[in-house]
Amino acid sequence: QVQLVESGGGLVQAGGSLRLSCAASGRTFSSYAMGWFRQAPGKEREFVASISWSGISTNYADSVKGRFTISRANAKNTVYLQMNSLKPEDTAVYSCAASNRYSRYEAPTGPMSYDYWGQGTQITVSS
Repeated sequence: QVQLVESGGGLVQAGGSLRLSCAASGRTFSSYAMGWFRQAPGKEREFVASISWSGISTNYADSVKGRFTISRANAKNTVYLQMNSLKPEDTAVYSCAASNRYSRYEAPTGPMSYDYWGQGTQITVSS
């Protein structure tokens, strides 16, 4: 069992930056692939970024590629999402997710690939 807690959300102006953190409980964090998803009001949850448990592989949604960077610090049981050049359309609740069903090279992009979810943190980008 893994418990996930996100932090770092808030209000930022367009063009600004934020870094989200997702802290995981448990001693086996290093064996979990991690993902970030977001959900805006009235919209379905969408994939943002993911990273394999080894850190070797990452995936990004086209809408954030080149602006967002996912990374992990296994010694700290934490995964990060650095968000730069934020746009109003990035406004959403951001949630992290974890799964230990994948190889060291796999960074899943579908929500059904993940078994554990955090509560989410709100990001609001003003224009």
